[in-house]
Amino acid sequence: MAYAIIQNCCTDATCISVCPVNCIHPTPGEPDYGHTDLLHIDPDACIDCGACADACPVDAIFPVDRLAGSLVHYGEVNRQYYQDNPNSHAWGKPDFPRSVPADLGTLRVAVVGTGPAAAYTAQELLRTAGAEITMIDRRPMAGGLLRHGVAPDHQATKRIGDSFAQLYRNPRLRLHLNVEVGRDLSAADLAAHHHAVVHAVGAPGERRLGVPGEELPGVLSAGTVVGWYNADPDVPAFAVDLAAERAVVVGNGNVALDIARVLLSDPERLAGTDIADHALAALRTGSLREVVLLARRGPADAAYTAPEFLALRQLPGVRVVVASDEEPLGTAPGKSALLHGLPVETVDWTRPAPAGRRIVLRFLDRPAEFLGQGRVEAVRLASGGLIPAGLVVRAIGFRGVPLPGLPFDEATGRVPNLGGRVTAGTYVAGWVKRGPSGGIGTNRACAKETVDALLDDAAAGLLPPPPRSAADFDRLVRRRCPGATGLPELRAIDRLERERGAASGRPRVKLATAAELLSVRGR
Repeated sequence: MAYAIIQNCCTDATCISVCPVNCIHPTPGEPDYGHTDLLHIDPDACIDCGACADACPVDAIFPVDRLAGSLVHYGEVNRQYYQDNPNSHAWGKPDFPRSVPADLGTLRVAVVGTGPAAAYTAQELLRTAGAEITMIDRRPMAGGLLRHGVAPDHQATKRIGDSFAQLYRNPRLRLHLNVEVGRDLSAADLAAHHHAVVHAVGAPGERRLGVPGEELPGVLSAGTVVGWYNADPDVPAFAVDLAAERAVVVGNGNVALDIARVLLSDPERLAGTDIADHALAALRTGSLREVVLLARRGPADAAYTAPEFLALRQLPGVRVVVASDEEPLGTAPGKSALLHGLPVETVDWTRPAPAGRRIVLRFLDRPAEFLGQGRVEAVRLASGGLIPAGLVVRAIGFRGVPLPGLPFDEATGRVPNLGGRVTAGTYVAGWVKRGPSGGIGTNRACAKETVDALLDDAAAGLLPPPPRSAADFDRLVRRRCPGATGLPELRAIDRLERERGAASGRPRVKLATAAELLSVRGR
């Protein structure tokens, strides 16, 4: 029986590298890679060896005959991909890793960030170049968006963090947490102690709507809400108020769906995850019963992926409806077909949200103004309608922010680069390099491209030895950042959170503030 890949695929291509018959696509060298919702196994070519399932870091591969419930249709999803995209499974040219000249010595590379892009970059450098790595993060806990961005009910996706935890223990890697480049250290400080610097800091900025009332309390960014339920120490416990019965989420990408799903999930269902304690308490006592997903485009152009939308449709105890006066949607091919079977209702926004919990999909409309006295109370639509709401979440995309000492393109929100190279010695990886697109696994191929550029520069003699040593850098960090932490504190935090989780039947109970995270020093 063939294997199939299911919803929580991270697309990092680990499975591709172990498949003996090359029947998993798209591969990193194919045009669709990074753009499909998940990777796919050809059931006609699969030899049922199970190597891919053993290698998958997020447990997303199963024999088709073992799929049950909401996962059954993924067997057909995998098969349909090859009907639409025939593939001979021919092997491409071998891709030999770059190497550095023997007389160059050991490369020392600083990686700014500890999220997936940073971790994949460090892994690639350790594997192919035998480099010494310094990883730096402004937060006192490593993980980036893997810790603070992945929804708490996506625990399988977070398993990829186990491989990153092993990375931090590598004897050729130094970890400096609670250290901010641009505040505690300068770009010149990094360059003076390393052959090269890779910035992998993500895209922490967010796009704005530019409509009146956007500054009202209760109009929040997606980053604030996601950070709130994921125990981001930058987001206070009181940041999100769930006293209202209705919320409007502007946007319909995967982040918007995550927010709607978490806000309306049964709190007891989330109680078995690593959701922040303060968020779980607010969900248990809050009044929210309806979330409106507001999208300016139609369902055919929706930004969400099919697996995420199908998961939303199957949320226990939550009705999903389409707000429309038109004929039922979902008969067209593509993403419109995902709406097939959903009820289409004319929603009277002047009335309170109905009993139970409901997600309303509103297409082809956008906010024109946010109204309220001291706090948001309603959204005026461009179509002329008015939706009463006590919470509005802006989920229309992220963007990079300028980095100290680096060029920045305001139009794209990215650091200008060529294959990850900004200049010889300075590189970028992840969202700050390519923009906020692609899942966690997409960063693996992105990081490899950046590392290849770095090693090409090293081989060309463009990375002169730094004047200062690694020990000098450690002393600089201790002098400039007396509150800096590292691997011992990271491991102490992990142990403590897991112990707290075990006591309450959860994978972990997160420390939610910087003070709590820093309190583990000395453990």
